[in-house]
Amino acid sequence: MQIETHSFKTNTNGNCDILDITHEVGKIINEAKFREGNALVFVVGSTAGITTIEYEPGLLKDYPEFFNRIIPTSINYKHDNTWHDGNGHSHVRAALQGSSFIVPFKDGNLLLGTWQQIILVDFDTRNRHREVIVQITGTK
Repeated sequence: MQIETHSFKTNTNGNCDILDITHEVGKIINEAKFREGNALVFVVGSTAGITTIEYEPGLLKDYPEFFNRIIPTSINYKHDNTWHDGNGHSHVRAALQGSSFIVPFKDGNLLLGTWQQIILVDFDTRNRHREVIVQITGTK
């Protein structure tokens, strides 16, 4: 069993911007020449999250609307009183979403469903430059 840690960087637009990062994760696994194992996908920062969805236009609207219903931007967050940056809701959303996801792979291929993609969701209120860590555990 071997472990390797890799990363890539991407730019986001904030405000529930959703990026499909499936290709980047798969590319890292293939370039590292791993055959079978697990990849931990982790976004650095406290206002972004990682999960899977079907990356299609309807869900790209539904998912941000879901967060607006359960964690609205229009209420007061104590975090905003501390830092005055207006992104208290971003931290709460990211904490609920989670900052990492583990995906298995075999023969160098991610074991995802046909309509399942790995996504990065940036909940912050502004454009961000994000780093995604991909830690691979498995066999070569």
